[in-house]
Amino acid sequence: MQFDVLIVGGGPAGLSAALILGRCHRAVLLCDVGHQRNLRSHAIHGLLGREGRSPVAFLDEARAELSRYRSVSVRDTLVEGITAAAEGFEFVCRDGTAGRAAKVLLASGLVDELPDVAGIQPLYGISVHHCLYCDGFEYAGKPVAAYGKGDKGAELAIMMKHWISDVVACSDGTEVSTKAARKLKEYNIPLRSEPIQSLQGADGELTSILFENGTALARSGLFFSTGCHQASDLSKRLGCKRNDKGGVVIDPDTEESSVPGIYVAGDVSRDVLLVAVAIGEGAQAAVAINKAFLRRDGFCD
Repeated sequence: MQFDVLIVGGGPAGLSAALILGRCHRAVLLCDVGHQRNLRSHAIHGLLGREGRSPVAFLDEARAELSRYRSVSVRDTLVEGITAAAEGFEFVCRDGTAGRAAKVLLASGLVDELPDVAGIQPLYGISVHHCLYCDGFEYAGKPVAAYGKGDKGAELAIMMKHWISDVVACSDGTEVSTKAARKLKEYNIPLRSEPIQSLQGADGELTSILFENGTALARSGLFFSTGCHQASDLSKRLGCKRNDKGGVVIDPDTEESSVPGIYVAGDVSRDVLLVAVAIGEGAQAAVAINKAFLRRDGFCD
């Protein structure tokens, strides 16, 4: 199977790129395993024209729009390997799909490292969140916790005070620095450093944080700062240069990674992690890829 572009990942960035490339009459294969970072959320926020839209509905609509373009193929499978080959790359997928592509766009996203706290899974995406820009607005006037070991929770709590007045920092059995403690006091933010036993709630809604000493703290929401990692190690295996945050570095002039022919878009770049930005990065990468083809074929300099 021969394609112009292989897109790894079917989130907002990958779908946006596929749409632009389809409209450029490019043969595209988009592969996705359906593990988008925001699927547990009830709504997408900060996306003009789609504010409050369900992530699942958004992705379904985007795929339906892609179906208009015969040059774009979508497969629900994992790309397991990509290797450099003559005039492009060879790839193989878990379902046995294999072929060649002249260019590759990595839009496989990130995976959040959830706090190791009992009871968090049924609350994640509903009342436990990783992004203030996505979900902070809804918690104004509600009691909320900021979770993070060491100074991470304290730093997050201080930032949260712009959105939310009732914030408590939770360091889960770890100490904060003197500087962080002073800042918390300055912003009138209580610190709970006791180890957390579990999060309590029902139907996805957090009600309280239970500490190992038997005390409980009533909270309606929790934001955490525990890090995240690339959902795929393909960029590492391909030799793409990364920055100190683990994001793939791109050339601002060509939009390529350090490996010619490999492009990235969305959370893989670890820049601004919003759906709106991912859509824009996908479109920008697609335009750069199409321009590279036009130059190759002599249509432009």
